Amino acid sequence: QLHLVQSGGNLVQAGESLRLSCAASGFYLATYNIAWFRQTPGKEREWVACISSLNINGRTQYEEGVSGRFTISRDSEATTVYLQMTNLEPGDTGTYYCAAEAAAWYDCSGHESSYSLWGQGTQVTVSA
Repeated sequence: QLHLVQSGGNLVQAGESLRLSCAASGFYLATYNIAWFRQTPGKEREWVACISSLNINGRTQYEEGVSGRFTISRDSEATTVYLQMTNLEPGDTGTYYCAAEAAAWYDCSGHESSYSLWGQGTQVTVSA
């Protein structure tokens, strides 16, 4: 079975950094588009960042509010995708989910419906 296993959530203060991990179990991430989403209570889940499959270009994209602060990357063995978050703000608080789009031959996107495999979620809380 294919799974995404997340880790790295924590409680931090504003201005601090945190790295989230999304590890693949049962497959390699090289040929998948991978995205990070986040959700806060009472709000819809929103897209944060994505990295395209290595089949095409491995391009990264970011939601405007996190661009320049967050970095999405894939490790050299293509088993784990990371979301490095710096200069965290209270507005970054939420449950973060990674998601995978299988056998992608086009750029990643922020559309939830594109992703069929989801991690279990990890909580990030940023205090003021």
